[in-house]
Amino acid sequence: MLAILGLLTIVVFLYLIMTKKVSVIIALVLVPVVFALIGGQGEGIGTAMLEGIIQVAPTGIMLMFAVLYFGLMSDVGLFDPVIKKVVTAVKGDPLKVIVGTAAVTMLVHLDGDGTATFMITITAFLPIYKRLGINKLILPCIVALGAGAMHLVPWSGPQARAMSALQTDASQLFTPIIPSMIAGIIYVLCVAFFIGLKERKRLGVIDFHYNLEEELTEDQRTMRRPKLIWFNAVLTILLIAALVLHMLPHPVLFIIGFSIALLVNYPKLKDQTARINSHAKSIVLVTSMIFAAGIFSGVLNGTGMIGAMADSLVSIVPESMARFLPVTVAVLSMPLSLVFTPDAFYYGMLPVLSNATAGFGMDPIEIGRAAIFGQMTTGFPLSPLTASTFLLVGLAEVDLAEHQKFTFKWAWGTTIVFTIIALITGTISI
Repeated sequence: MLAILGLLTIVVFLYLIMTKKVSVIIALVLVPVVFALIGGQGEGIGTAMLEGIIQVAPTGIMLMFAVLYFGLMSDVGLFDPVIKKVVTAVKGDPLKVIVGTAAVTMLVHLDGDGTATFMITITAFLPIYKRLGINKLILPCIVALGAGAMHLVPWSGPQARAMSALQTDASQLFTPIIPSMIAGIIYVLCVAFFIGLKERKRLGVIDFHYNLEEELTEDQRTMRRPKLIWFNAVLTILLIAALVLHMLPHPVLFIIGFSIALLVNYPKLKDQTARINSHAKSIVLVTSMIFAAGIFSGVLNGTGMIGAMADSLVSIVPESMARFLPVTVAVLSMPLSLVFTPDAFYYGMLPVLSNATAGFGMDPIEIGRAAIFGQMTTGFPLSPLTASTFLLVGLAEVDLAEHQKFTFKWAWGTTIVFTIIALITGTISI
């Protein structure tokens, strides 16, 4: 019963947001609540919702101040030199811009932090895409693909969860999939090239003289701080380094970083207030989505729906089909990112799947390798269950459903490439 209710919750939720019947926030909150009440879980639903909110609270706080920080860096003009150089180098060629986006994203995502990657790449490239008239859905798509391919690094969240759940290490889980990862990177660059060719054919190579001053409004010119560009650059580098090294909790680092940047760049109270107010809309959009997603995952976990779905999935696999389990998990791992939170999958479902695999006489590590080919790796930039997805679409100024429709096939393609190479190299067997 719980498994059916959980499945219906996911299906109805995806239907509502994909067809744009209601806002994502309404679907995230009300759909799981309704099905929990139908299942007679009303008594503990409040606790489950609160636990879900508490779980995402640090992320919500971090993203609130991260949006403020990088928004402030955009206000002061930190990214202006980068934009000038990129536009000059690509010479108005949409193909070069899109391929460059993929390359930069994968380089930035070496730290395995989707939030930082999205903030840096979207903030830097969005003005260029707008200026050239490139389809607004392409930027978040290419950034999602680049981040997804690089999210296999062993210090990423999915890898850490998989190694913990299976009690293994990077030498067993990550090293064998390096050929798949390389193939995935090549695939992403090829997709960027293909999409870029289509945009070049549609738009042509735009011959224009890029003058940043002409692109800015009077208010934006007033907010620029060219004399402080080196201070802001060093501060940003130190902040990113501190994030990667985990010197302090991420929310604390962004709060401190934003406070320093705001004080130095805008010493006057009225200017500080104006900068915060200017980014209030983005903050509300991102944080409200995060806390709503916390309620969604909290109800699914607290009512036992997630666990019931995992058990049911394993129970329906016939023994004669057991040898296909790793490749099936690999192929479905990316779409399953829309259904399972990373904790629910890696700590709830993966151990069950690995035990089933071992019971069939196969290497249980293969299930772990198969899972990370898509489960919150290529799938995390599209999943409504991860906070960074809402940051990605919010910064790129696109709708979540439109982003999912445009990007899904390309992201799933990355997983398929991972899987094919893994089968060729024997990383997973069939």
